[in-house]
Amino acid sequence: MNFDRRHNRGLEEAQIDLAQDSEPAASPLDSAKARQILDGARNVFLANGFDAASMNDIAREAGVSKGTIYSYFSSKEALFAALIREDKRQQAEQLSIYDDPDGPIEEVLPRIGFALMDVILEPAHIAQTRTVTAVAPKFPEIGRAFYEAGPQYGHRRFAAFLERRAEKGELAIDDFEIAAEQFFNLAQGVLFKKMLFAAQPKPSREEIQATVDAASRVFLRMYGAG
Repeated sequence: MNFDRRHNRGLEEAQIDLAQDSEPAASPLDSAKARQILDGARNVFLANGFDAASMNDIAREAGVSKGTIYSYFSSKEALFAALIREDKRQQAEQLSIYDDPDGPIEEVLPRIGFALMDVILEPAHIAQTRTVTAVAPKFPEIGRAFYEAGPQYGHRRFAAFLERRAEKGELAIDDFEIAAEQFFNLAQGVLFKKMLFAAQPKPSREEIQATVDAASRVFLRMYGAG
């Protein structure tokens, strides 16, 4: 198989894989070797970006041969797609923070906001966001899938949490998805953009908490039922 045909087949497989249900599912890549390749690929993609990353570099970092990589992933695009899905699946596991935490809404919102921002502001997540942003114009399916499996999935989980709290009489909200997006944007403040553009390293816990607390107060002024 020549390079162009392998490249196109790999991209098609990546597009099909990433076009599946936006809710991250259990990973089929459960073999130790596949995870070893994904770990090596993650390091190379985050360090070099998508275009500059080579399969030789990934093979060297993962400690495997290129042939072994191609036995699991037909192309660099398919490997990158699988890595995105795996990372988003792992992040989805952390969204259990939305599963009816104990306490009144004014105490729960800051806890949820901090847990969310602590994940979003991880340097590795910022680096992956930059990589996907650079790749998305060339491979829009990858960019769309990153959004659907990440921010959109989180918004929907949080919207469901808000709806349950509204049913308890703690919130008065007409559109729960819009409200969820508004809280996420408030909780980010300018911290995410500062990190995205390398204007500062990851903020301190105190700075994150202060931003989230302010976001929670604004959100509850708008939607609190009390």
